[in-house]
Amino acid sequence: MNYFADLTWNQWIKDLIDVTIVSYIIYKLFLLVRGTRAVQLLKGIFVLVATWAISTWFNLYTLKWLMNQMFTFGVITVLILFQPELRRALEQLGRGKLFGRSNPVERDIHDRIDELIKAVNHLSRKKIGALIVFERETGLNDYIESGIHMESRVSSELLINIFIPNTPLHDGAVIIRGNQIMAAGCYLPLSENPFISKELGTRHRAAIGISEVCDAVSIVVSEETGQVSLALGGMVVRDINEESLISKLFDELTPKSTAEKAKARVSFWKRRGDQNG
Repeated sequence: MNYFADLTWNQWIKDLIDVTIVSYIIYKLFLLVRGTRAVQLLKGIFVLVATWAISTWFNLYTLKWLMNQMFTFGVITVLILFQPELRRALEQLGRGKLFGRSNPVERDIHDRIDELIKAVNHLSRKKIGALIVFERETGLNDYIESGIHMESRVSSELLINIFIPNTPLHDGAVIIRGNQIMAAGCYLPLSENPFISKELGTRHRAAIGISEVCDAVSIVVSEETGQVSLALGGMVVRDINEESLISKLFDELTPKSTAEKAKARVSFWKRRGDQNG
């Protein structure tokens, strides 16, 4: 208590700035390792630290000695285990990106939609049938288990190859969770809505069916016409154009306000223009 009582305003401000900077660095480091295997390693380190604290608190001498031996070489072990993450952090620091203002969630949505649009455009031009489902709040584990497990990063090349005719995975749906293709060749419930047009085939009925039982967003490419359709909430929008599809995907997949979604869409179109230019 005497420490806080003797602090001057200058010292208070310095301590506040100090804590803020350290907190920000920890936050950026957390964003850096999020989604990588380093997260699991950090959990393991946390368990070891908790075990050491318990052994110290209850005077468990043998366990405490064992933990101390492990911590003796802990720094070297951490450097070895986290070598890829440390190298990436140093590279980003050198490029000035580690403390940049880019939003990783927004960047992830950009990349996901960009890869999807590339794949859908190619499949549509070639008239290759496809069914792609985005998981949202309602989990789709039951349907994921019906297909071939993948857990691969979303890429246009992989999506295109999955739906190439006469390949093992082309018949069925691809389910995407976050930025990963969780499974391919998945079986989905078919809609029994009697008012659905007779022109729509199994893929469209499956896309509508999954959107009836959960909040998933489904995209269908017709192998007869090459038209792209979007299914959501038990409804289907047929022959949707690229701009409308991108706008709807941002609205449904981005957990932000209307203004932020609009800003994200503008940023997305600007980036696509820079890439095409």
